[in-house]
Amino acid sequence: MAQPVKPARTSSATAQRHRVRQDLAAAAMHLFASQGYEATTVDEIAAAAGVARRTFFRHFRSKEEAIFPDHDDTLVRVGEVLESAEPHEHPLDTVCRGITEVLRMYAEAPEVSVERYRLTREIPILREREIASVARYERLFTRYLLGHFDESAHRDGDDDPLLAEVAASAVVAAHNHVLRRWLRAGGKGDVEAQLDHAFVVIKDTFGTGIGGGRALPAAPPATVSTTGEVVIAVARTNASPAEVMRTIEKALKGA
Repeated sequence: MAQPVKPARTSSATAQRHRVRQDLAAAAMHLFASQGYEATTVDEIAAAAGVARRTFFRHFRSKEEAIFPDHDDTLVRVGEVLESAEPHEHPLDTVCRGITEVLRMYAEAPEVSVERYRLTREIPILREREIASVARYERLFTRYLLGHFDESAHRDGDDDPLLAEVAASAVVAAHNHVLRRWLRAGGKGDVEAQLDHAFVVIKDTFGTGIGGGRALPAAPPATVSTTGEVVIAVARTNASPAEVMRTIEKALKGA
């Protein structure tokens, strides 16, 4: 006789973990703002959140870590975005989708994010913690982009390693720039649209310089043909807007 299937408890356990972390973060932020970071203890944060001290340390290693409850989970989501990318997607597009997950973490709770931004500007140790968290995303993106060229085949004139590291830094810097502007504006406005615009700038700069190796399918170089007054341009699917425009400009000049 088949045994009855027990209901999965993973989702409820995850939800409970999320609630406890959010409660601890809210308590920490309130206490830091009302009585100062130095004067606030872990015991006070735990008590304000209605949990025991040992529960606090099951979720956070220190009191400064407590106001960043979502970075670990977001890092996992970003990793899943990178791992599940379709082979034909340009790696830089994949990285941009990944960093968008980070932006959404902040945008889900604008008031909390604005208050946290205020605290990190006033308390150096919190700012250092935030910088360390952001560095984890940058390392993840750099490893991903570096994985799209064959390092053993590196040769003079191959700029993939340079472009991979610089592009990863550029994506994170663009995210930080857009996020800061949004936070300074009180969390108002379409922050994802602002980030999308920043992505266009980055892709115009780095779009075709990365990923010519194993991740992207082979594609013919951009070509053009003219018939009468009609110009036909053929470009790779992973070509940046800048490369497409250069191809069209050359065709028009030669027509």
